[in-house]
Amino acid sequence: MLLGHDGAVPRRLAPTRLLALSLAAASLALTLVGCSGSDGAPAGERPQGDPAATNPYADRAGYADPGSRTAQAAARAKSEGDAEAERVFSRLATTPQGIWLTPEEYPAGSVAAFVTTIVEGADDADQVPTFVVYGIPDRDCSGGFSGGGLTADQYGPWVQEIADAVDAAAPSVPIVAVVEPDALASAIECDRREERVRLVDDAVTRLADAGVTTYLDGGHSHWIEPQRLAPLLRKAGVERSRGFATNVSNYQTDDDERAYAEQLSGLLDGAHYIIDTGRNGNGSTDEWCNPTGRAYGTDPAPAPQGDAEHLDASVWVKPPGESDGECGGGPPAGRFWPERALEMSISSGW
Repeated sequence: MLLGHDGAVPRRLAPTRLLALSLAAASLALTLVGCSGSDGAPAGERPQGDPAATNPYADRAGYADPGSRTAQAAARAKSEGDAEAERVFSRLATTPQGIWLTPEEYPAGSVAAFVTTIVEGADDADQVPTFVVYGIPDRDCSGGFSGGGLTADQYGPWVQEIADAVDAAAPSVPIVAVVEPDALASAIECDRREERVRLVDDAVTRLADAGVTTYLDGGHSHWIEPQRLAPLLRKAGVERSRGFATNVSNYQTDDDERAYAEQLSGLLDGAHYIIDTGRNGNGSTDEWCNPTGRAYGTDPAPAPQGDAEHLDASVWVKPPGESDGECGGGPPAGRFWPERALEMSISSGW
């Protein structure tokens, strides 16, 4: 159901080819800083205390990976002389969005180096990276397009590599990880509750011990009822996380997600949450896989004063230019889809 990576991944761009996009990313990111408070550590100083205690997005912009698939698409459009595609893809590439870690693309032995590169880049820019940890066994059991993942025995050590890389980098900025989107909600459908809860709980512990702020899978407003999901979140260690993420890779409206998430938060002693707003500008058609006519949603930003009580931020968790899977004419899950990205830009009034 989510963002899959099959291992056939374009090579990351060389630093010299990324300079222009990197500078643009830094410029745009500065405009996304909100005014929700001063929860982060000053620049150059490593955050202290409980990483779950404060909103990691409160006083810093999000980080856009300059080597992302979207950045590569922008570079290709430029080289091909396609000015409109370059404009749209560059805007997408410089908008902070989730950086997905899968064992197919970043297996044990290589994931740490990639995480280190991202953390150091974000730290240098004084921005907050949002990783998405997505490698749990049989991860897309309810959708199928992003199937795969590690075995139960392999999963913990792989997550530990991620945690160790963050810890060794000693960043001065908060580091965020959305832990296994869909894992808990789909566990109810796929009857994998015991294993999923145990592995997610272990991942949260490993990441929190390294100072990572985590958000667990919170489903979305038109899937699993809060009363059914809340017990799994408790068992999976939500009390050691910042809270949960909703609408990841989905299209539900901001209003529906706020109402749903506040209800779920109320069952979890006021847990905080983020909403994936990357593709929900036109709401949902009840089709989760590459529905037509969608639009980009609210730009990534911390929740403004007076918004829903427990909302930390709007975040583009799934890169919105990437396919959900081989449905509706799309390429394999996780591949950048130029035609759909351009269609959504028109729907969004870009």
